[in-house]
Amino acid sequence: MPWIIKYRPKHINDVVNQDEAKQKLINWLKAWEEGKVEKKAILLHGPAGCGKTSLVEAIAKTFKYQLFEMNASDSRRKVDIERIAKAASQTAGIMGRRIILLDEVDGLDPRADAGGVEALIEVIKNTRNPIIMTANNPYQEHLRPLRDVAELVPMKRLSERDVITVLERICKSENLYCEPGALREIAKRSEGDLRSAINDLEAAAALNKKVTLDTVKAVSTYRNRVHAPWEALQKMFNSSYIFQAREAVTSTDLTHDEFITWINEHIPTYYENPEEMWRAYEALSRADIYLGRIVKTQNWDLLSYAIEMMGPGVAFARTAYKYRWKAFKMPEKIKLLAEAKKSREYREALAEVLASRLLTSKAIVKSDVIPYLRVIFTQNPAYAAKIVLGYKLPEELVKWLAGTRAKDVLSYVKKGKK
Repeated sequence: MPWIIKYRPKHINDVVNQDEAKQKLINWLKAWEEGKVEKKAILLHGPAGCGKTSLVEAIAKTFKYQLFEMNASDSRRKVDIERIAKAASQTAGIMGRRIILLDEVDGLDPRADAGGVEALIEVIKNTRNPIIMTANNPYQEHLRPLRDVAELVPMKRLSERDVITVLERICKSENLYCEPGALREIAKRSEGDLRSAINDLEAAAALNKKVTLDTVKAVSTYRNRVHAPWEALQKMFNSSYIFQAREAVTSTDLTHDEFITWINEHIPTYYENPEEMWRAYEALSRADIYLGRIVKTQNWDLLSYAIEMMGPGVAFARTAYKYRWKAFKMPEKIKLLAEAKKSREYREALAEVLASRLLTSKAIVKSDVIPYLRVIFTQNPAYAAKIVLGYKLPEELVKWLAGTRAKDVLSYVKKGKK
């Protein structure tokens, strides 16, 4: 049996250095049991190898839940999700309690797997069982609807000390002697990916029951990790050398324009000295100019200058080196763009519904009808409910039109149905 399976955590306490994520999951499951849960699904996210799937499996074993696991990147067609996940979410387990695990939801392709995300949302809205999803990067655009219906729970990249702790435990269980320097080298090369560290240890042990530093160097390699945006920012802002800041810029799967947006948002979060901020923004603006010239002239030789400015240029705007940890967040610009896009989609959908009923064009509905509907829905919920019932408007459009008065409108809708 491969060691990554043999030594998977059997109890929640076996999962190392994820106390915050553990507590959030436990509290959420308790709220489910008491019928007080606000969101029926959790989106557990973090870098590869940090233990997302293992944590869910350990929680299920610890609290006696039956685990129904489905890899969303394999069974990702709309028909698969509706057939398998929907059925599982509506039935109880043999022991009465069940957790639905949808692994690797970021593997859903918005083009090839059209309708997959929408099918998942329907499953979540109607589920009778807790649903936990996992993803390496939850901030991809096509996952935005899932972020709206699920509670996001982050998991940290494991430190070298965390990885060594688990490797020492395995060595003891396997009666395997491993030099401390060899364990440190495996942990260093894994970059927080516990799965790859365990595989490297097993490969080294297959050659010799006494694992030395030379053995590890022979069988183990450094990995090119794709870092989450906040990890790349943390590495860049705390770089000691120019090459580290440059590598941080290219270590994420964001486009350069997207990464500039993240940097722009967090310069005032990270730098406190006005002069440091000025130098950082000056470097970032130069990077933006270079990227603009690349688009205009297709001269990709300028890309290296853009990377130098947005990476080392921003990182070394500081006057003195001091490691700082700051909480990073999704840029407000991205949030506002997403909200604006959603609003346009609702507006278009409402115009589609009303145009055929009012025998007019969608353009007329948008310009002459929807503004008055907004006034009615925010000022007269009782009359708005009659419109909802008459035109059979879905709940999403009601919430968009009514805003803060949506609950009032929906309560009148329920009374009208009775």
